[in-house]
Amino acid sequence: MAWLKGAGSAAPGPAACDGVRDVVRDVVEPVMRHIVAPAADTGRGHVPGSGHNAAMTFQDLIAGPPPTHLPEDPAAAELASGTPAATVVRAHPESPFAWAALAEQALDDGDVDDVTGYAYARVGYHRSLDLLRRNGWKGHGPVPWEHEPNRGFLRSLALLARAAERIGEAPEAQRCRDFLRDSSPAAYDELLGRSD
Repeated sequence: MAWLKGAGSAAPGPAACDGVRDVVRDVVEPVMRHIVAPAADTGRGHVPGSGHNAAMTFQDLIAGPPPTHLPEDPAAAELASGTPAATVVRAHPESPFAWAALAEQALDDGDVDDVTGYAYARVGYHRSLDLLRRNGWKGHGPVPWEHEPNRGFLRSLALLARAAERIGEAPEAQRCRDFLRDSSPAAYDELLGRSD
């Protein structure tokens, strides 16, 4: 392999190519059998589809993470039936929908301090993050507005942006708006687009 060290400009000959083939056969292929398809091992020391002609599949890293779809939230049906938000929060304290309803109510009520609305929105936001992570979300990626169970999270995030703005926390309000836009442009347009 003197040509690699700059001793000459000649390309490798057939013997060097045979050496590379030997390394691939003896080292690379056995390692790939354990990485690519260990579950397909037939027990006879051969993995079907392995070798230099095997088809390999790769995850598309440029496409980004898949959308997150949260499960149905039982609090949503109770809120839709007219049950007061505070009652629903007591029954479902883990529900982003319930906390979003409570935050919205507080922020829309002129007699309630904005800090209270902010606190409700923040609890809804943190309950949402817990729920998202339990459902495969990795800290970023689409959370579509079109999937109705996602709306508790998206509403909590929009309400946190509104509440942060009201208490003078402009940087947090902007972070929440950006996070909402990144998670779901449709939710951003629906919930905040008219106010920006």
